[in-house]
Amino acid sequence: MSIVCPARRQLLLGLGGVAMFSMIPSKVQASRSTTGVRSLGFRNLHTGERGQGSYWVDGNYQSGILSDFSHILRDHRRNESAPMDKRLYDLLFKLKESLNVDQDFNVISGYRSPKTNAMLASKSNGVAKKSYHMKGMAMDIAIPDVNLSHLREAAIELKLGGVGYYPQSGFIHVDTGPVRTW
Repeated sequence: MSIVCPARRQLLLGLGGVAMFSMIPSKVQASRSTTGVRSLGFRNLHTGERGQGSYWVDGNYQSGILSDFSHILRDHRRNESAPMDKRLYDLLFKLKESLNVDQDFNVISGYRSPKTNAMLASKSNGVAKKSYHMKGMAMDIAIPDVNLSHLREAAIELKLGGVGYYPQSGFIHVDTGPVRTW
């Protein structure tokens, strides 16, 4: 019977983890990178406010920039803001990368207070009563000079959440809920 000391056991487990990690395809490893910078820019079409910044730097979300973004993406009807889902920013960053564009997102709607959402839902069948906008998990967006149908297709290809298409209104909806389209 062989006895393995705790330090040796930790070393062996660590080496096993390194061996397993080396077997993961490099594309997957790259997606888990903790180095680099992710930047976004927004233009709120209702308030005219703009905001740009690097919201993620070397694996760390930047709280000051996230706070600025939440203010720009606030419910303009009630002047209420709430923290937006960080995964939404990551989705938008990947969307910009896939389209190879540097322009800011035009934002039609970001966060919506429950009162604003109820008011909008009472006026339109196109507004969900339990909208992800109320959880800071959704945005209605467009990008200048990017065809709306191309924006929609790129968002669908990411498979990172819901994608709605509103060509008459000039925007797409993206959210970090289940993958679905409408």
